[in-house]
Amino acid sequence: MDLDAFFASCEQQEQPAYRGRPVIVGALPGHRGVVAAASYEARRFGVHSAMPISEASRRCPDAVFLRPDMAKYREMSQRVFRVLESITPVLEAASIDEAYLDVSGLEKLLGAPATIGREIKRRILAATGLTASVGIGPNRLIAKLGSEHNKPDGLAVIPPDQGLDFLAPMPVSNLRGLGRQTQKIFNRLKIRTVAQLRAVPLQQLEKHLGTRAALSFHRQAFGLASDRVCPGRARKSISKETTFASDVRDRAVLQRTLLRLCADVAATARREKLSGSVVTLKIRFEGFETRTRRHKRSTPTHDERDILETAWRLFLNGRLPDKPVRLIGVGISDWAAQETAQADLFAPAEARRNPQRVLQTIDAVSEKFGKGMLQVGIPGKRNP
Repeated sequence: MDLDAFFASCEQQEQPAYRGRPVIVGALPGHRGVVAAASYEARRFGVHSAMPISEASRRCPDAVFLRPDMAKYREMSQRVFRVLESITPVLEAASIDEAYLDVSGLEKLLGAPATIGREIKRRILAATGLTASVGIGPNRLIAKLGSEHNKPDGLAVIPPDQGLDFLAPMPVSNLRGLGRQTQKIFNRLKIRTVAQLRAVPLQQLEKHLGTRAALSFHRQAFGLASDRVCPGRARKSISKETTFASDVRDRAVLQRTLLRLCADVAATARREKLSGSVVTLKIRFEGFETRTRRHKRSTPTHDERDILETAWRLFLNGRLPDKPVRLIGVGISDWAAQETAQADLFAPAEARRNPQRVLQTIDAVSEKFGKGMLQVGIPGKRNP
């Protein structure tokens, strides 16, 4: 199940005046940043996710441009997932607007696969006013590609014996994990469709792509993928980034911005009771030159102070170009689940002087009064 143009659709659902109009969620015209989501009305002008907002406003100057409202989108997502849980308990969230469902055995309750797909779409529309596209297939790959096949408001059912025929005419760009460099290699080899990819021996692919990537694309070409749905599977990473209005060289500004991003990442991790060991720093310079640096900590964390300390060390010691910064971002991954203990308000003062109490207070204030009302400072020793 994949919700259609989710962020933009949420805005159109809330504001009837936006319906039928191109809606672009992301940065605002005149500011630097990218498109987070575009309604299908905007996509007709060639606007798509990750496009620079300057290009989106050039292509579609009459669009409604909006900043993202993540609290609104999370609330709508929760409503959708409650609908999905009413259909099957074997449910795995892939993102805020996408999920895998195991519908095996539901035929006796709901009917044939196509009927199940229509019922999923009907219940989501009734509960939220949003449309969803559904793909039903023998494994995750084919179901996912099925959900993309007839967007928006689509439904595709691919029986096991039709999987290869379904995949054959697709462009290889539809496959999972295909980036710019791999696309260049496929172009050079004149591999444009899945059928053409299927005809290339695995050994030849390995020469151009390496063993791991070659095996992945070879398996996808033959429709081979996992059929497991894993309820409760955690996301792989949490990250936040921001694009500056103009390039920034001032390290104090960069560090303060990084602290804010670290606080957002840490708050999300605490809310989901996760701690990450790997901290990733992302820096983008003029001309969209992008560098990433990673460090694996000896202990997992969901404390913004720890994340900032690691990320700032990566910035200072990561051999990055001495250029003004266009974008900065930070993320954590490599989870170790960790429950956050509740502090005892009546314990002795010595027992209450601990990092978790500070974090719990920040979370409580943010929940009541809004994000950013209270945050940790930057210790003097961490100043640039």
